[in-house]
Amino acid sequence: MAEISPVETRPPAPPKASASALLTLGGLAAAFGVAACCALPLLLISLGLGTAWLGGVASVSAPNRSLLLVFAALALAGGAIYLWRQQRYAATCGPNGVCTPPVVRLLTLVGLIVGVVLLIAGYLYV
Repeated sequence: MAEISPVETRPPAPPKASASALLTLGGLAAAFGVAACCALPLLLISLGLGTAWLGGVASVSAPNRSLLLVFAALALAGGAIYLWRQQRYAATCGPNGVCTPPVVRLLTLVGLIVGVVLLIAGYLYV
């Protein structure tokens, strides 16, 4: 009779911090391009900052606005999913485990929030 070997259970691999950061940066850049034509100049002028440098960015991103909107939304959603997985894994990591540092997770969260605000502002102020 054959012996049945015990099933080895390995913990799931930790989510990559670089994937979350890259998706967040890509979404943030695309959201910046979307907001460069209308919303960002209004925001910066209300803060007393010059916006002449945004003319070049707006002229390049305006023809591709729809594509940038879709890309920014997908990239920010992907970054949020990866961040959620990192948070969930960090809760089970333990004191001696290898987790994504809290500073990286916090910076990713701030980048996601800024990206979503830029994306919404760029979508609404057309």
